[in-house]
Amino acid sequence: MALYLEHFGLKEPPFRITPHTDFFFAGADRGATLEALIYAVLHDEGIVKVSGEVGSGKTMLCRVLMERLPSHVDTIYLATPSLARDEILEAIGDELGLALSGKRTAVALRELQEHLIGRYGEGRRVVILIDEAHAMPEETLEEVRLLSNLESNRHKLLQIVLFGQPELDATLAQARLRQLRDRVTHAFRMRPLSKAEAARYLSFRMRAAGYRGPEVFAPGAVGLIAGASDGLTRRINILADKALLSAFTENGHAVTPSHVRAAVQDSEFAAVQPRRRARTLAVAAMALVAGLALGLAAQWMWMTRPQPAVAAVGAESVSAPPAAPVATPEPVTASATPAAPSPVPSHLRPEQAERLEHYSPAGHRLLAERIAATRAVLDRAPDEGYSIELFTTDNSDPARMERFLLRARDFVQLGELFVIPVADAGLFRLRVVYGEFPTRDQAAAAEKRLPPRYQEAFRTELRSFGELRSQI
Repeated sequence: MALYLEHFGLKEPPFRITPHTDFFFAGADRGATLEALIYAVLHDEGIVKVSGEVGSGKTMLCRVLMERLPSHVDTIYLATPSLARDEILEAIGDELGLALSGKRTAVALRELQEHLIGRYGEGRRVVILIDEAHAMPEETLEEVRLLSNLESNRHKLLQIVLFGQPELDATLAQARLRQLRDRVTHAFRMRPLSKAEAARYLSFRMRAAGYRGPEVFAPGAVGLIAGASDGLTRRINILADKALLSAFTENGHAVTPSHVRAAVQDSEFAAVQPRRRARTLAVAAMALVAGLALGLAAQWMWMTRPQPAVAAVGAESVSAPPAAPVATPEPVTASATPAAPSPVPSHLRPEQAERLEHYSPAGHRLLAERIAATRAVLDRAPDEGYSIELFTTDNSDPARMERFLLRARDFVQLGELFVIPVADAGLFRLRVVYGEFPTRDQAAAAEKRLPPRYQEAFRTELRSFGELRSQI
């Protein structure tokens, strides 16, 4: 719960990054797009596509669409687009109560069609909403095309809506996906918010959370948020939340540009960095030209000496403390010997590290990131540290683990999940553990705070890092 709620008279956090349909902002064409989607689902017979950058509000739009569709429409929401061609049929069958697993594609499609004809005869419609569709393999997209062909004598039986990043547009533009592209009858784009729209968005979210006073965000603060976020709503939420916290710590009731600058410095979005680098390079180039023109090479070298790099902090990272003043170093005398830095102990043996590297994530981004993070934590965590084992599976298919990670983002911080490939007679098992804790007691306390769904689905165990390493 945000610390500043009572301070600003809020009933709930206004800038959560998880989709909350009560906070759906109808401005910036979002409301019009929603109405068009509802109409397309109810009256059209083609595939609908919604594209937009990461954090532009696609998932929120999808969730609101599910809520606003009339009761006679059955929705199937697929949040794991990396499903293989046969798996998407199984997933749809599961949602409709059909046992399609293990059946030939032709048989499964026929059973699905018969079931959909029955639902259509009862006056019901079925719509499939596919989130993160840009991550779908091409063969699965081809299966989507075949699904769009299911029809009765006069009507399509399935309406399909694809939500994805701009890479989806590039994928569909390929010649070999021409038939699928031709079936897209409506295409919508989630554009970034302008400065004026960002101001209305911030005001709307505050009042949706219960705020009743004058505008909190000063115009200058809004401009900085709109620029640093590139108009993407997820980034706006992150910056606004941090800026409110900054104002709260100063006992202020208005968010000023200085509060936003502190939030930007704490967030360091990747989109902000190129602009900063460009400005830095431009300044350096001008200094170089001036230095050459004046012939003051020595002075120029002093003025443009390298500055300490600022490490970027991700949006999900803990806020970094302000940098301490740089102390002037004491002169080193002839008798003084600089102390050698203490070596950081490595807890992974070379053969263990080598076995970890033999497992390939097969190009799956989230899985590759988590395995790299796992290698790092296994290398640094002492034997007496603990983690919570969620499950171990003999199915080491990278695509399946990627789907698990995609779903896991809705329940836990993905940065706390570690995937350990365990080699066994030339094959791999995958062990998924959660968190890094100094003691067993702290791990046990965290185990009780796991999401209820995880507590029900997994038989969790506390494992020391010494034990986890020994089984690699």
